[in-house]
Amino acid sequence: MSDRTYFGTDGIRGQANSHPMTAEVALRVGMAAGKVFKSEDDRRHLVVIGKDTRLSGYMVEPALVAGFASVGMDVRLLGPMPTPGVAMMTRSLRADLGVMISASHNAYVDNGIKLFGPDGYKLSDEKELQIEALMDQGLAEGLAPPTALGRVARVEDSQARYVEIAKATFPRRLSLSGLRVVIDCANGAAYKVAPVVLYELGADVIKVGVDPNGTNINADCGSTHPAAMVQAVREFRADIGIALDGDADRLLICDETGRLVDGDQIMALIADSWSRSNRLSGGGVVATVMSNLGLERFLAERKLKLERTAVGDRAVMVRMREGGFNLGGEQSGHMILSDYSTTGDGLLAALQVLAVLKESDRPMSALARQFEPVPQLLENVRFAGGKPLEDAEVKAVLAEAEQRLNGSGRLVVRASGTEPLIRIMAEGDDAGLVRQVVKDIAGAVKKAAA
Repeated sequence: MSDRTYFGTDGIRGQANSHPMTAEVALRVGMAAGKVFKSEDDRRHLVVIGKDTRLSGYMVEPALVAGFASVGMDVRLLGPMPTPGVAMMTRSLRADLGVMISASHNAYVDNGIKLFGPDGYKLSDEKELQIEALMDQGLAEGLAPPTALGRVARVEDSQARYVEIAKATFPRRLSLSGLRVVIDCANGAAYKVAPVVLYELGADVIKVGVDPNGTNINADCGSTHPAAMVQAVREFRADIGIALDGDADRLLICDETGRLVDGDQIMALIADSWSRSNRLSGGGVVATVMSNLGLERFLAERKLKLERTAVGDRAVMVRMREGGFNLGGEQSGHMILSDYSTTGDGLLAALQVLAVLKESDRPMSALARQFEPVPQLLENVRFAGGKPLEDAEVKAVLAEAEQRLNGSGRLVVRASGTEPLIRIMAEGDDAGLVRQVVKDIAGAVKKAAA
């Protein structure tokens, strides 16, 4: 069974109360995943469940709980907690499985279910397919007898534990005193923990997006809508702005003037700092095919390599583990610091940037532009069906584009994993050529898709 019915590139996701994000599917996920992660020994098995602040979390969480308890797994509820916090707590509590209920940066009408193994890493494709197979067959078998049903309890100190873990990643010799920091929590999972971490490390904290009401997660705030952070930085004359997304596994930063700093610049900043203090392992950084050519050149100048993977933080993490890298991420702001976390963590990445800012004694605007980005253009072409990338004319145009960019740029053309879109990205030193190449390819794809 290779076709996925439920799991996408990052867990199960969709509109709440519509397939596949229904209470019934959540119940079946709990039952099936519980069975997959229960070993044959007769010890108690444990699953931890965290969530963000979406209204639909109140529907999904009890359904998952019922599923896990029905197959004899004990459940610990963490409440609102960043995705990386759930991964950490899975390991910390020696659980067999971790679950995060979130649709990340999507609007509140969506929700999702992400699963972590006992090691705190996202599940492999094989494990997800195993769970899918069980979800659609044989749920009546393997139910726990009435005497062995799972017990459910809340972990009252889960947020305090994450706060302490996060603070411990910041250099002990440093303090954030004297820094005025804007933190935008997107009315999401980090609304309690992120401001506390920054405050306890000494910063003067200005909070944005910390009043969740179930329907305002990511609404005109957070890393997908950075204008709220930028406005607060200017209004309060802050030294830096940090914006997280709904489940706090990615971030965007702005300097004291309000200029945005993307994931590529953040990776360059941390890589340079870690390399100079001999903390960078693997001899470079792992990023996706979407990262700017400027980042690759910046690293090459420092005798460091950029290893590229397919899009998605899971692909980045897999390559990091294979090659022994401790820094990886995406242009969109997912940052994985594997010395501290098994998945992207926006707050921990922000703390590393703050450490450089504090130690350099320079304004953020002097650090924000680590390299000059190469002109990059992205265009999405929607198509109704078929496989436009297999069309002969599209292939010919792609081959010609590759030739024209040869040596001075890069081309990435791929079908989206989540929508019926062809994503066309080109970059190169000649902005005019980049525009022309994207226009030619988009034209050919539209013609093939017509």
